[in-house]
Amino acid sequence: MIDPVSQAQLKEAIADCIGTDQGVLDALREEIRPLKSVTRRIQPRATTSISLVGTDGGNNQLRFDPFLIQLVRVVDSSNNEYCLEAISPTTPIDKLDKRQFERDGSPRTALGEMMAFLGVNSLPALSHMIRPTDKGKPISPSWVHVYRELVEWAILFAILKKDFGTDTLIVCDGLLRSKVFAKDLFQRLLHGMKGRIDAQWSKNRRRVYLAGVAKHSKVLSRYRLAMALEGVLQTDYPAYVEVPREVEEKAYEWSEFARGDDRAGEGGEINKFVGGKMFLVKFGSHRRDPVWPVDIFVPQVGEAQTILGSMLADAINGFPVPHYPRCLQKAHENAALVDFDFDILQDFIYEGVRSSLGGDAGILDAFQLQDADPALRRYE
Repeated sequence: MIDPVSQAQLKEAIADCIGTDQGVLDALREEIRPLKSVTRRIQPRATTSISLVGTDGGNNQLRFDPFLIQLVRVVDSSNNEYCLEAISPTTPIDKLDKRQFERDGSPRTALGEMMAFLGVNSLPALSHMIRPTDKGKPISPSWVHVYRELVEWAILFAILKKDFGTDTLIVCDGLLRSKVFAKDLFQRLLHGMKGRIDAQWSKNRRRVYLAGVAKHSKVLSRYRLAMALEGVLQTDYPAYVEVPREVEEKAYEWSEFARGDDRAGEGGEINKFVGGKMFLVKFGSHRRDPVWPVDIFVPQVGEAQTILGSMLADAINGFPVPHYPRCLQKAHENAALVDFDFDILQDFIYEGVRSSLGGDAGILDAFQLQDADPALRRYE
């Protein structure tokens, strides 16, 4: 516990830091002040909304040392399952490559279809973050998260090819940006997605919209206090404001994560990572309702009112998180592997280990009855 003398010294030091850095807050207020005059009211629209979500990597690890099996599962808000596979950090990359294609080289999975479209035949060629060693094993266990993200993008790409019965808004979990693709492959994928969306209209007369919603954003974290002081999005009705690229760039450590095609066209570095234009959106009708960062697919920025209006109808019924798209929350509920489902999958691990132990299988049964963490008793 900090003693009273130290508390007084610390209080004085903090006050001194705030006084010295007052200019930082003033600068943030000046940067965000123009957004108040361009805030727009959201008009509700009637459109079918669906969401695509992959299981959270932190919540679907089947732990049993020395094994760490992770599940890659992607479902939508209607509980349609598009992918379910098990991998571990030591899974050979070439083995995963073979899973994506048939023997004749044709795609077997959504990821294989995306790889074929991009003209690559291996995961290291698709992502610079998946690099095997000479023995074929990955260098870092974090590659599993990269693989999961690639699968999510591949399934989104595949969904855009199916027939839609009505105009549809696809809401992604997270911003429409990625740094896991090698070279310019992400931009080529975005162009392919635009082509499939355009084909939906030309062939079927269906409008398909694409947006991403994030729970957090460095832009919102940086400017939240300044927005409150300047009254940005402090309205008595649902509203949104478009975030200028220069404001985004100041919030990110690496400005290329905010540089879209519009900034690249001004003579800057080519856009490799950004597929969306950020908007700050408040779906509630009260001044203190939460504000969410929303990325709208860059070719559809001109239809922001339609897209956000469609999202508004879904967000009004948000539960358990109020004023947050219900389709996203339903997709998360469907994707979560908890309770009975998780226990069954955990039992699969024990069965697999038992079958591999042969005559030593009896030791595993006794092992399961042992307390894995006796130190937890100190909380009882």
